Amino acid sequence: MAEKNRSKGIVLVLTAALFWGISGTVSQYLFQHLKISTEWLTTVRLLSAGLLLTLIAYKREGNRVFDIWRNKVDVVGIIIFGIVGMIGVQYTYLAAIKHGNAATATILQYLGPALVTGYFVLKARRLPTRKEIIAIAFALVGTFLLVTHGNLQSLSISKEAFVWGILSAFGLAFYTIQPIELLKRWGSTIVVGWGMIVGGLVFSFVHPPWQFEGEWYFSTNFAFLFIVLCGTVLSFYSYLESLKYLSASETSLLACAEPLSAAFTAVVFLGVSFGWIDWVGTLLILCTIFILSKKKATP
Repeated sequence: MAEKNRSKGIVLVLTAALFWGISGTVSQYLFQHLKISTEWLTTVRLLSAGLLLTLIAYKREGNRVFDIWRNKVDVVGIIIFGIVGMIGVQYTYLAAIKHGNAATATILQYLGPALVTGYFVLKARRLPTRKEIIAIAFALVGTFLLVTHGNLQSLSISKEAFVWGILSAFGLAFYTIQPIELLKRWGSTIVVGWGMIVGGLVFSFVHPPWQFEGEWYFSTNFAFLFIVLCGTVLSFYSYLESLKYLSASETSLLACAEPLSAAFTAVVFLGVSFGWIDWVGTLLILCTIFILSKKKATP
């Protein structure tokens, strides 16, 4: 039974990672081929996915979903999470895709765990361990190869793609650190659902959901639904479910399939150029997840 549950957990987290990666490629198609606005997609994706996740939470926990708004500390926390965390991680990632490609954007976002590690090292006012130094070095070298192809004189991607990609990594780090106490009290589905709704409502002032920009064909419906349902709601739900059967370190490692699926689908379906040096940089960045997730050996 334990082995069966473990297999179920592996399937769930790989499903989440696969859909996350593919949704990045689908987003690239919408931006670069149909000229759909990044701002519009951010608003509608946050609102749609947030409502669906909150409905799932309501079905599970009933009126407890609304209790998060009764405590001032939680209210401030969820508003900050929605505005800075959700908008920060969603918009910067989509902007990095628009100005570059899904593969590079997803890989640069995976610098987030190294930033989280650096934050906790500074917070504890201690020197980093050897494992942490190696992980951060791998992240920096991997980013250097991915962005410059080893040539200091030029970037292999646009400056806009690089800046948005790095901002996306910082957004992911904030998204990971800030809601820790909220998650302990309320659970992931409630916190992320409300965070998406708050972020979507606030970002509506930047770009209202009814002001569509771009081209819309019948096939666009499927692309949009895939991003919202599979790339956001189902992915997140599957990832959370996998935590019932696997440790957090195991899910972090398996989730590394996301940038690989984004790179593979972008190369195959959109013709994105991705050479051997890009793959080396990618593997170095992913190695940071492996190193940071590896538990200390017990005597």
